[in-house]
Formats: sequence, C-alpha cells, structure tokens
Amino acid sequence: MKVNITLDCSPEDLRQFFGFPDVQPLQQEMLEQLGVKMREGSGGMDMVNMMKPFLTPNTQAMEAMQKAFMQGFGMAGTGGTGKKSEQD
Repeated sequence: MKVNITLDCSPEDLRQFFGFPDVQPLQQEMLEQLGVKMREGSGGMDMVNMMKPFLTPNTQAMEAMQKAFMQGFGMAGTGGTGKKSEQD
C-alpha cells in the first residue's frame, strides 16, 4: 500500500505547528553584527580566520585517509608485509 500526503503550508505555519521558537529576529541581529565585524576586519573576523575551524580538521582527516589508502594499496602487492618479495 502506498500513501501520499501533501501539505500546503508556509514555513511559519509549520514552525508554529511543531512549537519551534521564532529565531528569525535573533538570526537577523547576528547576521548584522557579523557583517559589521567583517567589514571592519576586527575581532579576527576576516574570512581566513573564520574558515580555519571548518577547514583544518577536515583537511587533516582527508590527509589521514589518503595516507591510509596509500599504505593499504602499497601493501596490497607485497603480501601485507610492506616489503617486496624477492620474486618481484
């Protein structure tokens, strides 16, 4: 059996239905403050410093994964010992 339900409501109506708080004024205030700080360049709010927390762990994780793959593929032709056999 297949049942399809279509709801036609605004995001505001859905938010109120589930009882979620209205955070739009808070979000607007935070975006304004962020914009001011970025324009001033104060408080370490330049784009490079803002993105470092998001990029550093991810790039380190990517590098670690690449090293693990390379080590795994490197050992695949050596019988898992890491050394090439004398037949090669």
